[in-house]
Amino acid sequence: MILIKTREEIELMRESALIVSKTLGMLAKEVKPGVSTLYLDKLAEEFIRDHNAIPGFLGLYDFPNTLCMSPNAQVVHGIPNNKPLEEGDIISIDCGALKNGFYGDHAYTFEVGNVTEETKKLLQTTKESLYVGIREFKAGNRVGDVGFAIQNYCEKQGYGIVRELVGHGLGHEMHEDPEMPNYGRRGRGKKFVEGMVVAIEPMVNLGTHKITQLKDGWTILTKDGKPSAHFEHDVALIDGKPELLSTFKYIYEALGIESNEEDGLRQKDIVL
Repeated sequence: MILIKTREEIELMRESALIVSKTLGMLAKEVKPGVSTLYLDKLAEEFIRDHNAIPGFLGLYDFPNTLCMSPNAQVVHGIPNNKPLEEGDIISIDCGALKNGFYGDHAYTFEVGNVTEETKKLLQTTKESLYVGIREFKAGNRVGDVGFAIQNYCEKQGYGIVRELVGHGLGHEMHEDPEMPNYGRRGRGKKFVEGMVVAIEPMVNLGTHKITQLKDGWTILTKDGKPSAHFEHDVALIDGKPELLSTFKYIYEALGIESNEEDGLRQKDIVL
């Protein structure tokens, strides 16, 4: 059952989402060769708690950490460890926060030092596909419209779209209806209505769409060992149009990146 949010609830969710956004912005300055994912995980937990929130992933379904840290061929759900990041790696950082009874949940894939042009293109295409999908999240459209847009954009460029893992509704629970696949057919699936809040999150592989799982029960990898990228935003349907509750602004400020990709999708900030 899809749980519709009031405007007041959406504003509370915006606060949760922005805590995650600011956490990722803080981490952006720390992602570099020689740094361990476990160190970054501890920084994130402290930052979230300092902002009067609770790490959303820690203990969720018995996950052991604050962040899902998935380098290179890991798609999602990687467990932080003491292995240092290396020059040329990429690292998907997926973060959640719980505040005022609502979750924020979004992700960004970072470059570690200098990465190959092939990998840069994968990251750029995946991020672009996120916004292509978000623009289909509007009144009257359906789940399949978002999935089709993402799939079509990425597969035209030769990339593999992960099937087994999907985006989702968001609210008092981390995972609510509807499921939001990154593939699909136009006009199919549940219809979008005012007040819906979803997490849209393309997971795109350089090679095959097929995946496998480590024995730890969490870590998902590409079947062929090629890199995977993952970007995620929290989006509300307001006045029939998509509005970002999360933002990559703080990441871009930390990294000195100029971008207009969120223009027309994000209306305001709140002071935390």
